[in-house]
Amino acid sequence: MDDMRQSIVSESGAVKISEEVVAIIAGIAAMEVPGVAGMSGGLAGGIAEMLGRKNLSKGVKVEVGEKEAAIDLYIIVEYGCRIPDVAWEIQEKVKKAVETMTGLHVVEVNIHIQGVNIEKDHKKDKADDDGAKVK
Repeated sequence: MDDMRQSIVSESGAVKISEEVVAIIAGIAAMEVPGVAGMSGGLAGGIAEMLGRKNLSKGVKVEVGEKEAAIDLYIIVEYGCRIPDVAWEIQEKVKKAVETMTGLHVVEVNIHIQGVNIEKDHKKDKADDDGAKVK
């Protein structure tokens, strides 16, 4: 990620917003959407690598111009969710959060679904299987 900064110049001085800050705002907004299991750092050996909360910005690519921003998010969704609905809600929340906090106009929010998290359902199914054996 470049160290491009969006500058806001006023009578009092300049405020510079780095791409990293925009990426963190976008990552936090995306993680608040139901159905999002996490951010993806990319594909490692064909499997999506899920990032922890400390690395949210690594699952986000941001291009910032003077007054506009384009954002790409790499997401892992929960099994069973309706992906188009989750993607639309991510786009809306990210756009609103970035525009509200930075004053930038977000021209696009591209969602890249990198994987599906089945851990919770898998653990539940295993517990059900174990319970069935006990009976």
